[in-house]
Amino acid sequence: MGVLVAAAKHLDTLIGPAVMLLYPLYASMRAIESPSPVDDQQWLTYWVIYSLITLFELSSWKVLHWFPLWPYVKLVFCLWLVLPMFNGAAYIYENHVRRYIRLGRYVSQKYPAQQRVVQMASLDARKSVEQFIDTYGPQTLERVVKAAEREARKR
Repeated sequence: MGVLVAAAKHLDTLIGPAVMLLYPLYASMRAIESPSPVDDQQWLTYWVIYSLITLFELSSWKVLHWFPLWPYVKLVFCLWLVLPMFNGAAYIYENHVRRYIRLGRYVSQKYPAQQRVVQMASLDARKSVEQFIDTYGPQTLERVVKAAEREARKR
């Protein structure tokens, strides 16, 4: 029973590094290797938020020392940020950060028009295209694009 009590007291020390560092590191490396920018957003946002938490902790450690529940609050918050069922980092980006960032603002003019359009497309549009491709396949998307190009030429 004493082992369980000791493990419960040090739960943040036992689980924290795996939740806050190891899994996000692994998922970030997978996101780098994947062609989709959607997972990049989740993990880039996670690392920014985790850095802010760490800076907050380092700058106010004397005050946080008096709150014994702080490590557990941090662990639960990081679990919410990391776990795929919650995607908390993506939620924070979508609902709080995104309103201050305009996608496609600094696109170079030397790119072909198609690349500029994809770059300037909102995250929602890119997610929708990825869902369409997953559902119907890339060939169907090519047919839709060609039909849209034919319609545009008629006008």
